[in-house]
Amino acid sequence: MLEHIELFFRSIFIDNMVFAVFTGMCSYLAVSKKVATAVGLGAAVIFVLAVTVPMNWLLDKYLLQDGAPAWLGPEYADYNLSFLSFILFIATIATMVQLVEIVVEKFSPSLYNSLGIFLPLIAVNCAILGSSYLCNPGK
Repeated sequence: MLEHIELFFRSIFIDNMVFAVFTGMCSYLAVSKKVATAVGLGAAVIFVLAVTVPMNWLLDKYLLQDGAPAWLGPEYADYNLSFLSFILFIATIATMVQLVEIVVEKFSPSLYNSLGIFLPLIAVNCAILGSSYLCNPGK
């Protein structure tokens, strides 16, 4: 139990992507005039991060690493698809951002209108792409 509490505080105050690596500052600063808008964008970024980082890790582990497609059969063991990493990472991120944009537009039109262009800009947010890349060392 104690290690979970320590992990929680480390992820917020010590290993936070914004504070530790200074990535993704543009989204956090762009819509900070109103608390509701900033919280909405923050929730969208957290959701996209929480979904895309594990998905991109799975893609890297089971498809993109050298010899990773061997689970498809022995004839695929020699394939190296690592050159597709950024393309697949960005496609995963863009898909999740589109999903978030559709959900926010449907359930909170006022938040959707106040976020404006900043909601689609999550797709190119360096925090999300940076964390996907950092979870795949050696690239």
